[in-house]
Amino acid sequence: MINPIKVVLVDDQALFREAMCSLLAKATDLEVIADVENGERAVEIVRGLLPDVVIMDLCMPGISGIEAARRIHSENPSVRVLMLTVLEDDAELFDALRAGASGYFLKTASYQLLVEAVRVVASGEVYLPQNMVTKVVEAFRRQRSGWRDATDEQRERVRGLSDRELDILRLVAKGHSNKEVSLALQLTEGTVKNHMTSILSKLKLPDRTSAALLARDLGIV
Repeated sequence: MINPIKVVLVDDQALFREAMCSLLAKATDLEVIADVENGERAVEIVRGLLPDVVIMDLCMPGISGIEAARRIHSENPSVRVLMLTVLEDDAELFDALRAGASGYFLKTASYQLLVEAVRVVASGEVYLPQNMVTKVVEAFRRQRSGWRDATDEQRERVRGLSDRELDILRLVAKGHSNKEVSLALQLTEGTVKNHMTSILSKLKLPDRTSAALLARDLGIV
């Protein structure tokens, strides 16, 4: 008999965890061995149980799902993390992948797709919604096509950033979400978003992923 895929479920909403455990129990090849309410507890429980897959809510009180995924991946690279989110967000997708997540799944999708996503990441593959695969490929192509050779003009644009904007850019380049940046710098998320808009305008870049790559190329991180 093939051993079932051992799953840890992490979400701050008790009713959602209960419903998810009931649904996942219908799949004979999956076994939910624990469900916990926050990222800190998830990191602890993974150390002891070493599941195959952690299904992790992206936004939770305390450390975010992305930070918890980063810690889990750092300590136990063989444990696969499937991020759950309510809304599709390009920045969060790339932050999750940089943190070591193996998949990104929308809570609005079907139960059948979730089971398939767990099976995919457990097998060592990456699971992404089909419409987000193209975005990942495009980001990879941008990085391969010359981001490592930042121009003097790009360096000059970075020098035009304020100290606060540089602080935010460094955190974004490390893979932190707007929420994490706001907590780290004691700003509102709205203020962080406004600063990001200003940063992208000054750097003449289309998105935060491009800004993060440029910051890394220039050694700002």
